[in-house]
Amino acid sequence: MNTALDWRAATLKNGFRDATAYRVEFFSDIVGSAIVPAAIQLVFWHALFTLGGATEVAGMTFTDMIHYTIVSVLFSQVRGGDQDFELGEMIRTGTLSNYLLRPVSVVEFIYLRGAAPRFLIAGLSLILGLILSLWLGGASPVRVCGAMVMAVMGNVIHYQIGAVLSTMGFYWEDAYSMLMVKNLVVSILSGELLPLNLFPASMRWIWESTPFYLYVFGPTQYALGRWTHLEFLHHLGIALIWMLGLWFLIRMTWKIGIRRYLSLGG
Repeated sequence: MNTALDWRAATLKNGFRDATAYRVEFFSDIVGSAIVPAAIQLVFWHALFTLGGATEVAGMTFTDMIHYTIVSVLFSQVRGGDQDFELGEMIRTGTLSNYLLRPVSVVEFIYLRGAAPRFLIAGLSLILGLILSLWLGGASPVRVCGAMVMAVMGNVIHYQIGAVLSTMGFYWEDAYSMLMVKNLVVSILSGELLPLNLFPASMRWIWESTPFYLYVFGPTQYALGRWTHLEFLHHLGIALIWMLGLWFLIRMTWKIGIRRYLSLGG
């Protein structure tokens, strides 16, 4: 009897320890991915404006840059997720077979299964954004909520692009390199590292021709009042078009790719 009770107590203790470790790792990952990039940007703006003597860059003052850095961190935490890497790994190892017989699309299933932590972060970021909107000029609770909607749509688009690229695993041995390149490009063209209006006017078409600016730059611009409501609705419509277009592209690429699929690893 005592042995059984001791075993149950040990199991509960280990479960509590594992759950605590997961929570600590989860929140430390959020803090680390938010604070480190923001700190680097703040040092750069200090060097550029305070030490370098600049008063305005691309129409943005030192205060504008600080506000952009703080608010963009909220939306940069929403984008991303590694479900597309999971899809690529499932194709490579053959474990995709375990999901093909389920009554749901494997692409949507994998996204929804891994989206909960990202939606939790979106909720926390929204709360922080609503608090910050009380002090930041141009911001308002309505704008912050609208901006968060765009950021969540950006998260979906980000996964959809990854889901399309992961089908390279049907033709090549691994789609990992393609997904890594995608993430590197996104980190530059999403506005996560620098405001995209720092790009020369002649190069503006580069980021405007991709949906990546909808992840961080767009939501930040709207939240800070630098986009009108009409401009926001225009870009929200663009996001919807991207989502629909990528949905059809996913259907096409996966339908073709499945024909080449051989479950040799699972």
